[in-house]
Amino acid sequence: MRILGVDLGHKRIGLAVTDEDGTIAFPAGALDSRGRKKDLARLRTLIRERGIGRAVVGLPLHLDGRRGSEAQKAVAFAAALSESAGIPVDTLDERWTSKEAERLLAPKTAKKRDKQRAKGTVDEMAASILLQTYLARRPAGSGEGPDA
Repeated sequence: MRILGVDLGHKRIGLAVTDEDGTIAFPAGALDSRGRKKDLARLRTLIRERGIGRAVVGLPLHLDGRRGSEAQKAVAFAAALSESAGIPVDTLDERWTSKEAERLLAPKTAKKRDKQRAKGTVDEMAASILLQTYLARRPAGSGEGPDA
């Protein structure tokens, strides 16, 4: 079963998808955010086209682990995606995914970094890190998500 990783942002939504066995995460691009209703419709189409059976949405917690307004928005988005697409959608702490993605991409100049961000490269890499973390925390051979 393929799993979709979703890194929500104000401007873009980073995406990652697993292989058919649900064991390896791959970057899958980024969508320019166009409002919740349109974003859900585009994700629903992607889920149907790629045979996605489960998804995980990044949960932006505060450094001390508290849930703020952005985390509440992510939880609401995950619930709406689950209802809209008819698949289970989990959430997972994503506090460090964007920073780790930027570190891994490590552009040599600020101009190149800005260009990568504009293209959504960092967003899709962050989604890949989120999804790979999700896979690592999931019980082996389980179709269930980790407790997050």
